[in-house]
This record gives sequence, C-alpha cells and structure tokens, in this order.
Amino acid sequence: MLDPRIFFAAERTLLAWIRSGIAIMGFGFVVARFGLFLRLVTAQRADVGAGSSAFTGFSNCVGIALILLGVASMFIAALQHRSFLATLPATDIPPSHRHHFAVVVAYSLSVLGLALAAYLVL
Repeated sequence: MLDPRIFFAAERTLLAWIRSGIAIMGFGFVVARFGLFLRLVTAQRADVGAGSSAFTGFSNCVGIALILLGVASMFIAALQHRSFLATLPATDIPPSHRHHFAVVVAYSLSVLGLALAAYLVL
C-alpha cells in the first residue's frame, strides 16, 4: 500500500533544516561583516584605537562559527534524511520522485558554506 505522506514529511523536514542552515549562515556572514563596518565608522570619526580591531576579530570569529554551525546543521540533516529513507519500505517512496535531489542540494550548500567560511578566514 502506497503511503507517500511519511516520505514527504521527511522531505519537508530536510528542507526546513536546509532553510535554517541558510539563515544561520547568512546571519553569520552579516555578523562577520559587521566588524568591518565598525572599523570603517571608527576610522571616519578619527577615533582609531586598538579596540576597533578587537571588535573586528571577535565579530569575524563569531560570524565564522555561525557559518560553520549552519553548514553542520545542513550536513547532519542530510545524513539523517538518507539514513531515514533507508529504513522506509519501497512502497512509501513514490516511484516518480527523485529522492536524492534534496540531499544533493544540502551537500552542495554545505560545501559552499565551507567556501564562505574559508573566504572569511583569509
């Protein structure tokens, strides 16, 4: 008996984790770049001191950590999704549906997130 609701619920869960991972990565990028903004504002006021580089370094580290958290959430969600699909009977997976697409998207976005973190480190 075909019951695709279980499969599609798992797909929705994976896509929700992908959205959350993208949001966390985006927030991490904003936090990392906020330190640069603070440095520019401080330089315009001619109050350049030792504290501005400390803020930049801290916000950059927090931003990179958030990006890596987003990468980890997407990667782990894709692994869990694959392991869950392996437990489903073949009758619960619609034959016309490509169930690897969402996992490939999650892995690809994880790789791009790692590239973004590497860019911010350099």
